[in-house]
Amino acid sequence: MMSCQGHRSDGMADGDEGVMGLQRIKARGKLIALTETSSTSYFIYKGRPMGFEYELLHSFANHLGVDLEIRVIENFDDIFTQLLTGEADVVAANLTITKERKKIVDFTEYHLLTRQVLVQHKPVGWEKMKQTEIDKHLIRNPLDLAGKTIEVRKSSSFYQRLLNLSDEIGGKINIVESPGELSQEELIRLVALGEIDMTVADENVALINNTYYPDIDVATPISFPQRIAWAVSKSSPMLLQELNRWLHQTKRKPAYYTLYRKYFLSPKASSERMNSEYSSLSGGKISAFDDDIRKFSQRIDWDWRLLAAQIYQESHFNPEARSWAGAYGLTQLMPGTARQMGFDTITTASQSIEAGVKLIEKLDNYWQTYVEDKDERIKFILASYNVGLGHVVDARQLAIKNHYNPNVWFGQVDKFLILKSQPKYFKDPVVKYGYCRGDEPVKYVQDILNRYEHYCNNIGQTEPEIHSHNFAQTPR
Repeated sequence: MMSCQGHRSDGMADGDEGVMGLQRIKARGKLIALTETSSTSYFIYKGRPMGFEYELLHSFANHLGVDLEIRVIENFDDIFTQLLTGEADVVAANLTITKERKKIVDFTEYHLLTRQVLVQHKPVGWEKMKQTEIDKHLIRNPLDLAGKTIEVRKSSSFYQRLLNLSDEIGGKINIVESPGELSQEELIRLVALGEIDMTVADENVALINNTYYPDIDVATPISFPQRIAWAVSKSSPMLLQELNRWLHQTKRKPAYYTLYRKYFLSPKASSERMNSEYSSLSGGKISAFDDDIRKFSQRIDWDWRLLAAQIYQESHFNPEARSWAGAYGLTQLMPGTARQMGFDTITTASQSIEAGVKLIEKLDNYWQTYVEDKDERIKFILASYNVGLGHVVDARQLAIKNHYNPNVWFGQVDKFLILKSQPKYFKDPVVKYGYCRGDEPVKYVQDILNRYEHYCNNIGQTEPEIHSHNFAQTPR
């Protein structure tokens, strides 16, 4: 089955290469990380990927000089499967270090300390009660958990803690095992909705969720402080060593504490992100123009999220955007190009999207003759949209002359678009359009495809159903 994500393409999945995990990552040119979609780990807000874990992972990938590929954990009961098979390099999902987990994987040094807390619903009318009265309706002493029902995932550290606590208090706690697909934030939400009685969560996550679920109470701890860290395969000691060295240095820098405050100590900002219709955590919209993007994407048979990723790259969804060169609107067309697409003036966001799609359609008609594979052709279209058709045609001609594959973008044609900044190449007889600063359109294509992956990770396809694409890179 095809996927909009470009992963599973490096051909380095398992075997002895796992021992040299760090070298494998550098050779692949990509760090593959598993995380969860949550208010602290990874989400989309106003078209941008965000999250404490995501930003740390992105920083570490930059430190290594490689790209970052994010994969979302679909079932927490199988959280380490891809790690153990070598399909992923690191798990960063607010993981508590436990004895049982340490038998399976290695953990980095911790980057957070937190406690486990009980998540319960406040009594009806709590807003008019004094705190002492509210406390009478809630569990404040773990001894009172005997006979109570609490729902958690069996694979979570919370499950083992509740088993231990049941022994400690000498009374049975009724533990309901939730499906592995449910994250701790989803279980918190079920408590807020009154669909389950109680759950357990990490205090840092619970406090953030409490800002937008004021009806829940998270003030009853049931554990001592616990360490939160990332996990790597036991067959990747060099990766573990590098991660620990990097984490040790990073945690001593002001930027780390700024990042921590951003996600854990800014309740107002967290609430705004959660309650926004442009958050993947709640509203599920990418932009205010999603309906038009969906409509016009059908015209070119693109996944609407791919078109949205390109429009974000062009204008950050600002319909008033103007470039220094005179390009304007959501799709940043030059006035002359807009006229060629049939628009003397563009006065609305919808017109801008339609004009941009018409240009894509025109470029697609050209490249169909040469690049049969649709997923590859999209990369040629994006580059042509950014830098102009002629420069991409030149790069393709250079690829042919130098015995590279002219119908493959990554590692083939894009290489020669970059080389068009050198006299040896832009003065070559096969080149018709001269000098080009090709690193910019190459980055443009990669940035859009990366953002598209983030949108696929967090935002549903929705109707109409259009087949998704496989934008796998050829390893460089």
